[in-house]
Amino acid sequence: MRCVHSREAIVLSRGARWVAAAMTAVCLVLLQGAGAPNGGLLFARPLQPDAAEAVVPGRVGTWNICNPCGSGNDFGRATEIATYAPQLIALQEACVRDVERIRRYLEEVYGLTYRVEYGTVLRNWNRCGGLPWRPGGYGQAILSAAPMTDRVSVEYPVGGSEDRGFLAVTTLVDGRPVRVFNTHLAERRQGEVRAGQIEVLAAEVARHDRAIVLGDFNAVPHAPELATMWALAPDTDPGCRPSTTDADADAGADADACTTTTDWDSTFDYVFLRGITSGTDHVRPSPYSDHHLLYTDLNRGRGVSGRR
Repeated sequence: MRCVHSREAIVLSRGARWVAAAMTAVCLVLLQGAGAPNGGLLFARPLQPDAAEAVVPGRVGTWNICNPCGSGNDFGRATEIATYAPQLIALQEACVRDVERIRRYLEEVYGLTYRVEYGTVLRNWNRCGGLPWRPGGYGQAILSAAPMTDRVSVEYPVGGSEDRGFLAVTTLVDGRPVRVFNTHLAERRQGEVRAGQIEVLAAEVARHDRAIVLGDFNAVPHAPELATMWALAPDTDPGCRPSTTDADADAGADADACTTTTDWDSTFDYVFLRGITSGTDHVRPSPYSDHHLLYTDLNRGRGVSGRR
């Protein structure tokens, strides 16, 4: 069998893309041998019928990919990202080695090329493998089809039960420069810790007229520690914010209107926009994580609609 590189094999037809994906998957298994992911790429499913054909300009997403959520999920995660093909996606609970495999599958199987920046907060053998004296990096990652500059990685002074932080880069989204933040806040029962973390994050966000803040905040919309973020930037779903006034309540702006973003029916994941107008946004459950993949199309049309 001749293993054809994706740039030769992947064409515009979705049917041809699936054939190319299957061929590449077989080749990866043969070439990688024991290093191939568990579960076997031979049984990879085709993309959904409405999958994006290429990277979608102005589409940004966030996804806590779950660690640990079993081994051998990187090809499935790459398939999920390829289905929606955001221009930029923020990943939390990300091991560097896993992200490198995801990037490789995205390019070699689906023909989608992403750059990456990391915001490592831990080097942990239990979470990310590696040799005991050389454990894998764990934290945040940003995948972007456009170049990224001015990377900053900040570890919060108080992490809670585990070190946490944020990653920030500058890039072009839908052709315009924007500062992008990716964060993962302290676990859900640590509201006071999250409040301090949000103060650190918000101070950086406030320095920019145009910013996108993505991530797993581990807090429901009406949690008091999120008030600082709501004051800086709304979430992309106009019905998803605390109802602090009678006018908000009359307009249906209430935390209960938020689409849940986790398997336990909580809204923890957000796309906050500062100086940017969103179009439509979407929440997509996934078998590969306990969090749903959330993505938003920016600057698409004049109207703003809620999550679907």
